[in-house]
Amino acid sequence: MAKIKPGKGHPYARILGVGGYRPVRVVPNEVILETIDSSDEWIRSRSGIETRHWANDEETVAAMSVEASGKAIADAGITAAQIGAVVVSTVSHFKQTPAIATEIADKLGTDKAAAFDISAGCAGFGYGLTLAKGMIAEGSAEYVLVIGVERLSDLTDLEDRATAFLFGDGAGAVVVGPSKEPAIGPTVWGSEGDKSETIKQTVPWTDYRDGVVDKFPAITQEGQAVFRWAVFEMAKVAQQALDAAGITASDLDVFIPHQANERIIDSMVKTLKLPEHVTVARDVRTTGNTSAASIPLAMERLLATGAAKSGDTALVIGFGAGLVYAATVVTLP
Repeated sequence: MAKIKPGKGHPYARILGVGGYRPVRVVPNEVILETIDSSDEWIRSRSGIETRHWANDEETVAAMSVEASGKAIADAGITAAQIGAVVVSTVSHFKQTPAIATEIADKLGTDKAAAFDISAGCAGFGYGLTLAKGMIAEGSAEYVLVIGVERLSDLTDLEDRATAFLFGDGAGAVVVGPSKEPAIGPTVWGSEGDKSETIKQTVPWTDYRDGVVDKFPAITQEGQAVFRWAVFEMAKVAQQALDAAGITASDLDVFIPHQANERIIDSMVKTLKLPEHVTVARDVRTTGNTSAASIPLAMERLLATGAAKSGDTALVIGFGAGLVYAATVVTLP
């Protein structure tokens, strides 16, 4: 029996650079209130959201990704030609095939990098980060570009009082590369498909095509069910990620949860008993829920504003449609 030669990878991986792109148009709650019966006070009290960014026709999934990725590559101090793989997490690229990752890889000028899309909703960035870490350990890529990007405004029902105010657009990207020491901890991830109805697209595209429904499909969610699940179950997952990394809450410098709802963030901070010195990402206030893009966008803003610094230890956790989740501890670039 022939023996397969082992890969020549690196024992550890780390995030080397981060970049973000937020669409030019800023949409305040007042615009949302033109189509739903609500108030700015109610939206803020329920979600913490004050504004969000919506993309124009030129700010496509690919265009936003290229902008964010260029910044991440520059921040990492490498060139696009050194990228060995491009992983794009999105639920709002409307072409079933080819993967948008291939277009992004080409536009960036990579040297025939492996490229593929994944669909894991708001946990997508964590899934992509885990795959990137594995590629580097196995030796199939030296540097991996992980992108979270969404145009959720295309999937928002502006007449749905429960969701019209939630979603925003944007792209966040990181470059993952080799490290001499552990800088991306073990991932605690999973799915609970029995709860898949709590966040979903209203109907399949084929129903719209065939005239079964007149309204373009949109994202809906059972807000209270999602809130309870996120607050009670995801705090447990976050703690498991800390345990897996061998650290405690007091060892953390930064907490970057999925930016879904500020009430969820506050509840997780309380349940995890995070010390006051831990910086908590609250990008949701001005960016809204950008699904797969939310964690890298929040990370980029914390570093850009000085609220977090290179070398800080951060707990990141994404959770959403599926229901799926992924949490890990990382060293910030």
